[in-house]
Amino acid sequence: MKNQVSEFIEKYFLHFNAATLVDAADGYIQHINSGGKMMITLAGAMSTAELGKILAEMIRQDKVSIISCTGANLEEDIMNLVAHTHYKRVPNYRDLTAEDEQKLLDQGLNRVTDTCIPEEEAFRRLQDKIVKQWKQAEDSGQRYLPHEYMYQMLLSGDLEEYYEIDPKDSWMLAAAEKNLPIIVPGWEDSTMGNIFTSYCIKDQLKTSTVKSGIEYMMYLTDWYRANSSGKGVGFFQIGGGIAGDFPICVVPMMYQDLEWAEVPFWSYFCQISDSTTSYGSYSGAVPNEKITWGKLEVDTPKYIIESDATIVAPLIFAKILGW
Repeated sequence: MKNQVSEFIEKYFLHFNAATLVDAADGYIQHINSGGKMMITLAGAMSTAELGKILAEMIRQDKVSIISCTGANLEEDIMNLVAHTHYKRVPNYRDLTAEDEQKLLDQGLNRVTDTCIPEEEAFRRLQDKIVKQWKQAEDSGQRYLPHEYMYQMLLSGDLEEYYEIDPKDSWMLAAAEKNLPIIVPGWEDSTMGNIFTSYCIKDQLKTSTVKSGIEYMMYLTDWYRANSSGKGVGFFQIGGGIAGDFPICVVPMMYQDLEWAEVPFWSYFCQISDSTTSYGSYSGAVPNEKITWGKLEVDTPKYIIESDATIVAPLIFAKILGW
């Protein structure tokens, strides 16, 4: 069984996006085998797409050094962990009328393309446990980043009675067990971020109890300085948006705004995106545009795979893992 996926890819993925997939995977392997670190960024609904089934193994095998993700991806992996059997798949989602969508809402089902997340079993089950972590921290005068609260909740064992999938398929659980650094820009627009906001409005929690996005940038700055020597840090971007835009800026921020000398640029770049190049589109911009912003160098290995990340990312990860 070993190497079957890799051999298939190498035999048949020979041109166009398929060939770039192979090149990007080989470049990733070469980067980490040379001692480099790798950031993976998760946009879209990768956790609801159950990317955790293979991303968790990437984490366990030290193929990932740090993750940047949206607040939705942070929480939705855990929601899938505790409420998977209550999810509803809607394969005919393109045919739904506005009235059909209202019926899903009335059933407590929030749709993400062809998959509905069950509000009661997912959102509310997490809410009880995460609020406990927030209040414990505030009562003891502590402050943490959003992902640190998630780690505390997972490692406390409070959710174990609700597990509905094999825990090895949860990338957040794998990350918590390794205390993997995570960046979560814009966490406030997630469901848990909205819930935290509601507690602040009701004066039941202080806004300062959860650390801010500025503090995430400072956290990333410290991490990057400590890990960018030698082969450097690569940037593997799944999708576009803030999960990628936020962390890639740490490099120009350090040498332009802080005026620090000898800041290493990102030393590998790959983006999987179905966003087309258009006027002002950063997600669809070709990698070379990032040179003009001081993020990549002329000779940085650069790849862009214009395809569906739910198809491409598992294949690249399988090749990296030697499957």
